[in-house]
Amino acid sequence: MTHWLILPILVPAMLAAMLVLVARYHLTIQRVFSVAGALVLLGLALGLFWQASDGTVSLYLLGNWSAPFGIVLVADRLSTLMVLLTCVLALPVLLYAIGSGWDERGQHFHPLFQFQLMGIIGAFLTGDIFNLFVFFEVLLIASYGLMIHAGGPKRLRAGTQYVLYNLLGSTLFLFALGTLYAETGTLNMADLAVRVATLDAANSAGIRVAAVTLLMVFAVKAAILPLHFWLPASYSEAPAPVAALFAIMTKVGAYCIIRIFTLVFPPDLEITQGLFDLWLIPAALLTVALGMLGVLGAKRVDRMVAFSVIGSMGMLLAAVAVFTPTGVTAALYYAIHSTFAAAALFLLVDVIRSRRGAAGVSFDVAPPIVGGALVAGMFFVAAIGMTGLPPLSGFIGKLLILDAARASDLMWWIWGTILVGSLVAVVGFARAGSVVFWKAHQPVDTAEEMAEPEAVPASVLPMVSIGALLALLMALTVAAGPVTRVLQATSAQLFNPEAYIAVVLTTPGKQINDDHGGEKHGGEKHETEEPKPADNADAIAPAAAKKDH
Repeated sequence: MTHWLILPILVPAMLAAMLVLVARYHLTIQRVFSVAGALVLLGLALGLFWQASDGTVSLYLLGNWSAPFGIVLVADRLSTLMVLLTCVLALPVLLYAIGSGWDERGQHFHPLFQFQLMGIIGAFLTGDIFNLFVFFEVLLIASYGLMIHAGGPKRLRAGTQYVLYNLLGSTLFLFALGTLYAETGTLNMADLAVRVATLDAANSAGIRVAAVTLLMVFAVKAAILPLHFWLPASYSEAPAPVAALFAIMTKVGAYCIIRIFTLVFPPDLEITQGLFDLWLIPAALLTVALGMLGVLGAKRVDRMVAFSVIGSMGMLLAAVAVFTPTGVTAALYYAIHSTFAAAALFLLVDVIRSRRGAAGVSFDVAPPIVGGALVAGMFFVAAIGMTGLPPLSGFIGKLLILDAARASDLMWWIWGTILVGSLVAVVGFARAGSVVFWKAHQPVDTAEEMAEPEAVPASVLPMVSIGALLALLMALTVAAGPVTRVLQATSAQLFNPEAYIAVVLTTPGKQINDDHGGEKHGGEKHETEEPKPADNADAIAPAAAKKDH
């Protein structure tokens, strides 16, 4: 068992506590330690991703209690990929918050930021559904504090709406957990996979209810129609670096759908057969349509970007709902792309707001903004990425989704919705760019519109941070081939979860390489006299045989 696996959770947790207790009134110290923590997290994420890149599944047993009785953390290709994506996003967002001064407009920004990272990373690494709920609550509490950072009635109202909807999701989550435990007697994901596979389909009403309820919970987190109402106001009113970090929040919901419905409720399971075709694909397509219509109808740039996030989540989950390795590969590629594109756009919205004078982010005509050429160029690149125009990674991601949709009976509906939605998004972003940057050079009449915009901030960190996110988009485009091959291996591991189940339920502390059939130990070898969960391990073989059959 290697202790490296728990460090991405411990580092932000301990750092946040230290910042509150020791450096509460010292902003410079908070900034230094927060950036250092983000760099350490990025290094840890790279190490874990590299360790899992050959198919190794790593296990950490808290208190050395064997699964399914103890708390476990599991690192495979998917979880380490999402942890790496979170840490790569966090660093430029944090630098923007420091450079723009957002972190000094209210109290406890940096501790809350670290607690938020702890919750997100914990959700990706946990191997237990109950602890997934716990990490959901951690990130919910931290995200509420971040959302109302710097105060204001609009921000407080949006934050209250955000909390109410997510508390509703948490309540449904508890109902689902209670039903799962009543039917199976466990909440460990690997143990659930074994036990659910052996249930009689004729007497499985409780499991069906639990599966549908879990899907609804994760749909709330992913902002899928009709459970999306919290997102537009929450994202548009949140402070810019917070909204940019929230670009990964909806991906937590998508991750949970992928994880649970490939491990616990796999495609060949009779109990949940047809659930995605009947519910998730129509909901995803309606989400695409609503999001892109919102882009076209928005009257503010921040609302337009928020609706584009809804549309992108619809596209992502349309690929997931195809429920094939090709579909999941496309969804993961598009998830990486849309995270960077949305984050860059939210930060650019803040730059526009601060430099455009009284007009702010509305579509009213205003004088040219300071540094308009650079900001316009960055907005142009980010808009191309978000709308899926060539040559950036959004175009490649949509091609992958369209290709994956050929395996679905609803292929033409998926193709039509995505293509028409992309066209509508192009029109919406083109309108925004022309009003904010091109029409800004037209003469204006009113004294309010002639108000002088703010001067360019002395710090270059905000523009460097946005440039870094756009550079990541370009790197994702250039490296589309290697990245896609990594994601194909990730999808293959998800749809063949025997290695994941075996490493969790058989030998405590051991790592299994699913590509080569070998075993690889972590930083230290554990020998323990504690009893192993033999009853659950014995069930692996018949369950795997049933899946193969």
